[in-house]
Amino acid sequence: MPEQRLLSELDLLLATAQAAERMPSVSACVFRDGEVLWESVLGVADVATSRVATANDVYRIGSITKTFTAVLVMQLVDAGRLELDAPLRTYLPEAPVGPTIRTALSHLTGLQREPPGEIWESMEPPSREELIAGLEDAELVLRPGEQWHYSNLVFALLGEIVMRAGGAPYEELLQRRVLDPLDLTRTSLRPAEPKASPYYVDPYTDTVHDEPDPEVTDTTAAAGWLWSTPGDLARWGTFLADGDDEVLPKATLDLMSRARAMADERNWSLGWGLGLELFRRGERIFVGHGGAMPGFLAGLVVDRGERTGAAVLMNTSANADPIALSLDLLVATLEGVPRTPALWSPAADPPAELDGMLGSWWAEGEEMILSFRGGRFQAELRGGAPGRTISFFDPAGADRWRVVEGRERGEVLRAVREESGSITKLYFATYPLTRSPATFGKP
Repeated sequence: MPEQRLLSELDLLLATAQAAERMPSVSACVFRDGEVLWESVLGVADVATSRVATANDVYRIGSITKTFTAVLVMQLVDAGRLELDAPLRTYLPEAPVGPTIRTALSHLTGLQREPPGEIWESMEPPSREELIAGLEDAELVLRPGEQWHYSNLVFALLGEIVMRAGGAPYEELLQRRVLDPLDLTRTSLRPAEPKASPYYVDPYTDTVHDEPDPEVTDTTAAAGWLWSTPGDLARWGTFLADGDDEVLPKATLDLMSRARAMADERNWSLGWGLGLELFRRGERIFVGHGGAMPGFLAGLVVDRGERTGAAVLMNTSANADPIALSLDLLVATLEGVPRTPALWSPAADPPAELDGMLGSWWAEGEEMILSFRGGRFQAELRGGAPGRTISFFDPAGADRWRVVEGRERGEVLRAVREESGSITKLYFATYPLTRSPATFGKP
């Protein structure tokens, strides 16, 4: 458990944000290894009745919903019912020409941000039929793949594709394929009491105003209509770190967590994977998503390697930053409760086919160390760029290994043997490896 000093620091971070950003209420938690380390709730869930908010109150989580939709999409990809690089039109003939499932998940389609019409003025989201009919008026404001451009319309279309490929309403698929298996009992499209009320805080006074509570529709639900609690988001964040074979394996979540687009091209602080937002603070990269709906703001950030994250929910429309607060809480925890390194212990000998391969090799004047540690065959480039030095291999045939994780992913390491079976040379991504430094072209 965290020391009292850290718990007090987290309490102070939350109280400072609540006061400075004038939130009617804020509900937050920090979690690690599937357990909540700290949680706190400040303020009132309902101003009119002065009802104090509790950890069991649900808040709208807005676009964090997109991470759930992305998981539903990737379930269908893993099942062979969707292809990442297939055009949206393959599964939704009414869709514009050009965008693919992959570019849709990464906000690289170029499609306009919102469905045609003024839904954020009327507060009447389109039905499935109205959404599809409105595609005739939808614009490609950028060329597909040209630049990151956030689009709620695109995730509404992904929701429609999920329903067509899954053969059921979005709500039913989400409940059966995600919420029930992960025991997310307080996450839903239609909230169960107790729930926080939505507010807009006047910028010039301390008055709060009621925000509208728009009705959910089947397709637009996929873009941002879920309600949840920090406790449920802690379970969801743990799933994003670990995976769950009943829902989506970790290998697929690894794929979703790789950067596909840079939203903040100047500072490289905000990027996108496949349906997951990527946040950079210092040298750390976190996954998760932010969310906003009338009267609510939300943030979820996870350090997948540390299996640690933070969730923050607020019942205010503006002038608060749940992602910044989530990152503050998470970084404070990572620094305040560092991991104790796992105890090293001896292991069995490496596979016989690696005999004669381990140790120091050289290519292009740089040293590479081949080793077998923790049950994995790996190569380390000495002096390489931080975060890009290790390659992990899986067998890929006789005397062949392919990089499945890390530097030069996808490339092949090949061994050449003489008749006696001893290794005479290695090639990595076609570059020859020698036991001592050598010039190019040396046999």
